Amino acid sequence: MTPQSSTATTVPTLVEALGRELPADRIVIDPAVLQSMSHDEAQWAVVGTPAVAVRARTESDVRIAVRIAADLALPVVPRGAGTGLSGGANAVDGCLIVDVSRMTEILEIDTDNLTCMVQPGIVNDDLKAAVAEHGLWYPPDPASAPWSTIGGNVATNAGGLCCLKYGVTRDYVLGLRAVVGGPAGYGNAVRLGRRTNKGVAGYDLTSLMVGSEGTLGIITEITLRLRPARSGAPRTVVGAFSGLVAAGRAVALAISRGLEPSALELLDRTCLRAVEDWKHLGIEADAAGLLLARIDTPSAAGDLEADAMAQAFDDAGAMWATRSTDAVEAEALFEARRLAYPALERLGSVLTEDICVPRSKLPEMLARIEAIASEHDLTMSTIAHAGDGNLHPLILTPVGDDAARARAQLAFEELIDAALGFGGTVTGEHGVGLLKRSGLLRELDPGSLLMQKAVKHALDPLNIFNPGKVL
Repeated sequence: MTPQSSTATTVPTLVEALGRELPADRIVIDPAVLQSMSHDEAQWAVVGTPAVAVRARTESDVRIAVRIAADLALPVVPRGAGTGLSGGANAVDGCLIVDVSRMTEILEIDTDNLTCMVQPGIVNDDLKAAVAEHGLWYPPDPASAPWSTIGGNVATNAGGLCCLKYGVTRDYVLGLRAVVGGPAGYGNAVRLGRRTNKGVAGYDLTSLMVGSEGTLGIITEITLRLRPARSGAPRTVVGAFSGLVAAGRAVALAISRGLEPSALELLDRTCLRAVEDWKHLGIEADAAGLLLARIDTPSAAGDLEADAMAQAFDDAGAMWATRSTDAVEAEALFEARRLAYPALERLGSVLTEDICVPRSKLPEMLARIEAIASEHDLTMSTIAHAGDGNLHPLILTPVGDDAARARAQLAFEELIDAALGFGGTVTGEHGVGLLKRSGLLRELDPGSLLMQKAVKHALDPLNIFNPGKVL
C-alpha cells in the first residue's frame, strides 16, 4: 500500500488528532519552519512538502505520532540534526515529520561494563565529551561529529576518520528501542539486542535496524559499547604527493605491510585551498594531495609504526613524508579534513559521492575519478577515508549552471559504476537515501533485493516509514 498524500481535509484531521494527545509546543504547522525541517544537506535530492511535524521529547511522543499517522495512512519521515548527505531525511509530500533531535538525554554511563544508554538526539561530540569524563571513549567519529546525532549515525551506520582501526557505528550498537509497526503494531515500542558483551539469541534485529535509515521504524534509545580512553599523544605522519594515484599506491602499500593507523585520510589540493581560504589555518597546499596518518599505538611501538608509515609513503613516491612534531599543525590538518565539505560548499553547488572500493583498487579508482572529471569537464575535489577505501569525490558546479549540473549527474552515476566494477559499493557511510537508490539496484543481487523488500513489507506493511528511500 502506498501512503496517501495529505488533502485539505487530512491535514486538519492530523493536527486535531495530534493536538488531543500532545502538548502544543510539540506540533509544528508553520510553513516556513516546516520547510526548514524538510531536508538534510543533500542539495541535489528531491524534497517534498510535509503536512505537519512533531518535535518529540519522549518516546511517548514518537509512539503517539506514529500511531496517528498509521491510522490516517500518512507517511512518517524521521529526522535528527539533518546533517545527512543522501536525502534520507527529506520529506515526502503530505508526510508527518518526527524530529527526535530534542531527545538528548544520556540515560546511563556504566563504567563497570563499558556501555552507555542514550537518546537518539544527543550529538556525537557531546557524547564523546560526557564519557571522556569517566575515562571512556566512543570511537565512531564521522566528519560531522560536532553536529550529527547518534540516532542519525545509527540510522546510516556512519563511519568516520578512525573506523579503519576501530570500526563503524554498527560495531558499537549493542541494543536499542524503536517505535515500529507491522506485527508489533504501529506506534508500539520494542527493545532489541542486549546489554551483554556477547549474545546470539534470535535473529540480529538490532543490526537490521542499524543502517535502515528510518525505513523500519524510529529509534528512541540506543545502548552503545564504549572503550577505555586512549593514552598518550598520537603520532601524525604527513605525506605529500604529486598525484592522487601515487597517494593511492601509498595507501595500498601501507596496508599490505600490515600497518594499522587509527586514521589514514586523503585530501586533495582543491580541498586544502578551499579550507585555507575560509578558515586560514596556515596550511600550505604545495602538492596534488596529502595523506594524513594518525598512529595511536602506545610507547615505542607507536614510534616504530610511524616511521614505517613514513617509509611506505616514501617508497610509493611521495614528494616528501615526515612525522609532524607540531601538535597544533597536525590538528589543523585533521581539522581541514573535517571542514572539507562546508568549505567546498562555499564555492558552488556540491554533489557528494560516497563510494567504497577494495583498498588494493584505490589507485585505479582515483585514476578513474580524474578521468571522469576530465571527460565531463567538471571540477572534482577528492577527499577520502583512504585507509578503508572509502572515497568522497565532491563534484562542484556553479550555482544556476544547468548544463554543468546535468554533466555532474552523469558523472555521479559513472563514478558509482566504476566503483561497482572494481568490486566496491555505492555507499560506505552516508547511506542510500534518495541519491543512491538506482545505484543500489545495480549493486544488489536480485535475490538479495527481493529479500530486503520482503523484510520491509513484513515490518512496515503500510509502507509509512520513510517511504521512497533506500529500496
